[in-house]
Amino acid sequence: MKPIAVITHVDHEGPGYFATFLDRHKVPFQLISIGRGDAIPKNPTHWSGICSMGGPMSVNDPLPWIADECALIRAAIAEDIPVLGHCLGAQMMAKALGGRVTQNHLREIGWHPVRQVESSATRPWINDLPGEFMAFHWHGETFSIPTGATRLLTNSNCENQAFVIGNSLAFQCHVEMTDELILDWIERSPQEFVNPRDAVQTADEITHDLSRRVHALHQNADFFYSRWLEGVTDKLN
Repeated sequence: MKPIAVITHVDHEGPGYFATFLDRHKVPFQLISIGRGDAIPKNPTHWSGICSMGGPMSVNDPLPWIADECALIRAAIAEDIPVLGHCLGAQMMAKALGGRVTQNHLREIGWHPVRQVESSATRPWINDLPGEFMAFHWHGETFSIPTGATRLLTNSNCENQAFVIGNSLAFQCHVEMTDELILDWIERSPQEFVNPRDAVQTADEITHDLSRRVHALHQNADFFYSRWLEGVTDKLN
């Protein structure tokens, strides 16, 4: 079976709940760790899907692997191989497809609602979801919607929270978070909470009722991941 390639850019921004989802559905995947020196794959047809995770860097930084990852994403989408992006990974998808990644008008960190943007292209991705639900956020940049893609989710803090293009899906917000990931990110980044402003919640606000919030997040993630997996299934062999 062809595995899904899961690209991580730093160790502390791993696949989180996405790995749990794949294990539960017995879908093979292989971690490709940029932070540990792994090379970006060249040929997307070796994989049933490509997943790109988050990271503290910008896609506009002069890092040697960014062009290679963008090339892989473009090639995968051209071959109809599903791509899934989380935060930095979504910004990578936007850049690869000709979009722009710029500073958002404010930083967004914590639990904030997102709402559906309904259209014929997005309906299969959101049909069984509530019109608005709570997602986790941790970003200061945003992407434009690339040509051929359709906005899927939005909110007042950041207009472009997700887009779809064919069988590929990009999230600016985070649906892959676990309790452990959230607590680890807070511990690693105390500077973010010294004087919270913009759309930045305090650490106490983020961690209040954390397990219940994460459980609700996973229920929505299950729907998105299951829909994305439909495009992967016929490419596993």
